[in-house]
Amino acid sequence: MTGRFGEFGGQYVPELLMPVLQDLEKNFNKLKRNAAFKTQLEKYLSNYAGRPTPLYYAKNLSKKFGKAKIYFKREDLLHTGAHKINNTLGQIMLAKHMGKRRVIAETGAGQHGVATACAAALFGLKCDVFMGVKDMERQKMNVYRMQLMGANVIKVDSGSGTLKDAINEALRDYAATYKHTHYVIGSVVGPHPYPRLVSFFQSVIGKEARKQILKEEGKLPNYVIACVGGGSNAIGIFSGFKNDKKVKLIGVEAGGYGLKSGMHAARISNGKKGILHGSLTYILQDKEGQIKETHSVSAGLDYAAIGPEHSFMHEMDRANYVSITDREALEAFNLLAKTEGIIPALESAHAVAYAKKIAGNCSKGDIILINLSGRGDKDVEYIANIVKKKRGII
Repeated sequence: MTGRFGEFGGQYVPELLMPVLQDLEKNFNKLKRNAAFKTQLEKYLSNYAGRPTPLYYAKNLSKKFGKAKIYFKREDLLHTGAHKINNTLGQIMLAKHMGKRRVIAETGAGQHGVATACAAALFGLKCDVFMGVKDMERQKMNVYRMQLMGANVIKVDSGSGTLKDAINEALRDYAATYKHTHYVIGSVVGPHPYPRLVSFFQSVIGKEARKQILKEEGKLPNYVIACVGGGSNAIGIFSGFKNDKKVKLIGVEAGGYGLKSGMHAARISNGKKGILHGSLTYILQDKEGQIKETHSVSAGLDYAAIGPEHSFMHEMDRANYVSITDREALEAFNLLAKTEGIIPALESAHAVAYAKKIAGNCSKGDIILINLSGRGDKDVEYIANIVKKKRGII
């Protein structure tokens, strides 16, 4: 069925939005095959965003972890500081083609909001970004960056005041304003065609990484590791290796205070099948089917659902999904800064932490490729406050 990954995905939306999504799919399918559109997008990705991003051999970290060779795909070096710009440039060019005058977005860690505000300014579109009040507090710098580029940041104080609630408000807005507004969803979540659309724009990560590791090492990696909130950076890099069965794909979810605590965002590890924000996937819900509140030290992983393609890859045993606690992520954040002089986003630090767990069991010459999805400038003040308050996390 169109818009499905096995049983996952679909379009569980009000009837009002069905023709809107169908029109979006029609325009997307047309443009992605259009040579002029692809050339223009590649130009902006190269000359504006900074692609291709480098593949970096982390010699010091490799030595510290054990026998494996650790490589990073440096999405943190992109303009605006994360992989999100790959998707927002593509979607806003699509919106412009469709004659939309305004774009809206949701954001958790703020990186997608910043990338949307950036691309909207570039192409001259009005931009409103929905952000949970809890996330606004822990990502103040990104709030200001969005405002600096002309975006209106709309505070969402309903529910837990995090990404789930920001998406709720964005969908309500979209249902009322779709005639002149395009909703720039930031991850591989939501109703069809969004998971496929975002995956298409993020697949550039995997295409580059595959070519780069083959050029550098003459062989494919043993492991490809990425953090997973909604899961766009992971799908992006997995896409370059998912047909290579010997390459183990590992998605790292937010373990929060630990799975037994109930304060986490580990959907595959601890969730059940259900519907959230227009698609069938693994979600965190109670016995009555109500969405549970989530927790992560990382705002970008603090979400109750995972992208439907990830659910499918889990069920097909093509990818393994694990969890890392707040404490482990913060330790990895500090470790990477001290060993390589790279300050990662807290989201990416989850992937680094899991690489540490498996590196010791690797054989000499094994390769671990980590998608460093974003840089940690946005998290430094927040982490400094955690340390100052002596909350016992690190």
